[in-house]
Amino acid sequence: MGLGWLLPALILAVVLAVGSQPQEQIPREAHNLNWSKFSGFWYILAVASNTTGFLPSRDKRKLGASVVKVHKTGQLKVVFAFNQSQGCQAHTLLLRKDRKKAVFRNPLRGVQGFRVLSTDYSHGLVYLRLGRAGRTSKTLLLFSRQNTSSFLSMKGFADTCEVLELTDGAAVLPKDASCAHTILP
Repeated sequence: MGLGWLLPALILAVVLAVGSQPQEQIPREAHNLNWSKFSGFWYILAVASNTTGFLPSRDKRKLGASVVKVHKTGQLKVVFAFNQSQGCQAHTLLLRKDRKKAVFRNPLRGVQGFRVLSTDYSHGLVYLRLGRAGRTSKTLLLFSRQNTSSFLSMKGFADTCEVLELTDGAAVLPKDASCAHTILP
C-alpha cells in the first residue's frame, strides 16, 4: 500500500468532522396544535432575545402578556404587552399562516416567524423571529395561563434557550403583573 490513499482518507476525515459539528436546530412547531385551545390571555414569564436593549433594567422589569386570537382562517391576531424603557407598551400584530411552513408571518411589520414550539395549553414556548433590511433577531417567550411557572416549563425554556444560543439574553420576569393586566380581554 502506498501513500496514495492517505490524502483521500484525510480529506474524508476532515469532511466528516466538519459535517458532524453541531449546528443550530430551530425547534419545530408543536404537532397537532389546536389554535382554539391556545387562543386567549397568556402571561409572559420569561424572555430570551439576542436583541440588545429589548428588556429594561432589572428594577423596571414586569411580567409581559399576550392575547392570541384566531382572527380568520389562516390568520392570528396577537397582542403583546411589555414594560420597556418608555413604560408599558402594547403592540398588535395580524399574522398570516405561511402556505408551505408551520409558521405565521407579517413581513410588512417585520415578523418573519411566530411559532409555538411546545404547549400543554397551560404553558407554552413561543419562538419569534423578527427582522427587516437584512437584520434579524430571535426571541423566545415562556407563556403561562398563571403568573407562575412550573419547574418543567422553566427547564424547557432554559433548554430551548441553549439550543437557540440565547442564554446570554435570557431573563425571568418578576411577578409584578401591572403591565400584563393592561391587555386583559
